Amino acid sequence: MPSSKIALVTGAGSGIGRATTHALLREGYTVVLAGRRQEALEQTAAADPAHTLIVPTDLCDEAAVRALFDKTKATFGRLDLLFNNAGSGAPPVPLEDLTLAQWRKGIDVNLTGVFLCTREAFRIMKDQSPRGGRIINNGSISAHAPRPNSAPYTASKHAITGLTKSTALDGRKYDIACGQIDIGNAATDMTARMKDGVPQANGSTMVEPTMDVDCVARAVVYMASLPLDANVLFLTVMATKMPLVGRG
Repeated sequence: MPSSKIALVTGAGSGIGRATTHALLREGYTVVLAGRRQEALEQTAAADPAHTLIVPTDLCDEAAVRALFDKTKATFGRLDLLFNNAGSGAPPVPLEDLTLAQWRKGIDVNLTGVFLCTREAFRIMKDQSPRGGRIINNGSISAHAPRPNSAPYTASKHAITGLTKSTALDGRKYDIACGQIDIGNAATDMTARMKDGVPQANGSTMVEPTMDVDCVARAVVYMASLPLDANVLFLTVMATKMPLVGRG
């Protein structure tokens, strides 16, 4: 499966991961698809089976993540781009009613999984020739401001911002660039509920605007297109009229 560049996308079976995979394929990448659901990954790969590699992976499992990157290296010999996209929400319950298990699930998927993938990407990118690569983390508007009853998700996404900065700093000596894309209200299955209204900070419920998920994919492709001596450290792409900017 020849290609000029090799990308790995987590959470590639749906939504932002699927749209970004398809956008990268159109740009000439070969893409490794990681996620929990084999069937969903196969549906994503159907767009270009010759330039995709499906590796079902539990991103919270250290051994499984290592196997994912080992297979990528064994198949292609290198890794140019990692898009840490996979994430999980938590039940929208009051903070005082959150269980420890619910808290840990959010942190494990949204933060620890990203760390595990980043660590393995470093191990490949720093030793390959040409050296280096790019890592893009899916932050969220929640990396800036929370929604009501979203403590695990919001805490994990704030932490991703810190991990992005540390990765960008620690990657310099290896020619590894790292940036973060913060996304607001992309139209996916996860945001379908916004059509019926979602809770607001003032206690009301409001229908929120969404944007085409392809806008996110195009933004990731732009970030990935830069030479390694340039980096988009943070980029926010959001539905123009969503209620983020202003007083609630």
